[in-house]
Amino acid sequence: MRVVKPKKFLGQHFLKDLKVARDIADTVDVFPELPILEVGPGMGVLTQFLIAKNRELKVVEVDFESVAYLRQNYPSLEDHIIEDDFLKMHLDRLFGGRPFVLTGNYPYNISSQIFFKMLENKDQIPCCTGMIQKEVAERIAAGPGSKTYGILSVLIQAWYRVEYLFTVGEQVFNPPPKVKSAVIRMTRNDTTELGCNEKLFRQVVKTTFNQRRKTLRNSIKPILGKDCPLTTEEIFNKRPEQLSVAQFIDLTNRVEKALKEANLSQKPGPGIPEK
Repeated sequence: MRVVKPKKFLGQHFLKDLKVARDIADTVDVFPELPILEVGPGMGVLTQFLIAKNRELKVVEVDFESVAYLRQNYPSLEDHIIEDDFLKMHLDRLFGGRPFVLTGNYPYNISSQIFFKMLENKDQIPCCTGMIQKEVAERIAAGPGSKTYGILSVLIQAWYRVEYLFTVGEQVFNPPPKVKSAVIRMTRNDTTELGCNEKLFRQVVKTTFNQRRKTLRNSIKPILGKDCPLTTEEIFNKRPEQLSVAQFIDLTNRVEKALKEANLSQKPGPGIPEK
């Protein structure tokens, strides 16, 4: 069967460097006892090294041409190829509900969505590895005070320890992307409860970073309202990129307290989201 032609609308950039593929495959070895789910295997350059690990492996691929190629060239995968959109899958139905390692050479155009889905299923995904756009990897791994520190940084680091492993050049792909790539590994930290309303936490992080050039006093107004006395506190003089995950948790608790007080006073307000 002829090779699969990369499709721009799917964000496909097929890896062709076997050493890079082997190095990515080895990132899953921190949890050698867990099954593996690979997203977007394409023509299987990474898949072949995952198969060699003799672990339970499933691959999910939305491109019908790639699925046909995998079935012909990797017959051992026949019953383990899922032709579906990863973003629409019910992950609790995989591997009989057991935890698994998520990996892949992720399409650039949906990598952030993949990681948001990882967060939604964090109790089933103790480890996520793979290759993404270098800029996104730097954003995920960034700490407070960095220009690249943002929504993904805070939401992921609240639950995962992030390792920026290595950078990958454009020349190892077909077609070559216009940007560099990077391989990262995210491993669940010891956090089981944030200590705040998780839905409100996500809302606070997203709302404030959507106006990241403003101080929290101004960027928090869509949640608290413009006249909330809480915004006179010192923390509201800061900008969102200056706050650690722990400080965002503290901020969320302050916001929740203010919203409860506003509701008790029968003042109009957005209310507190369900946890």
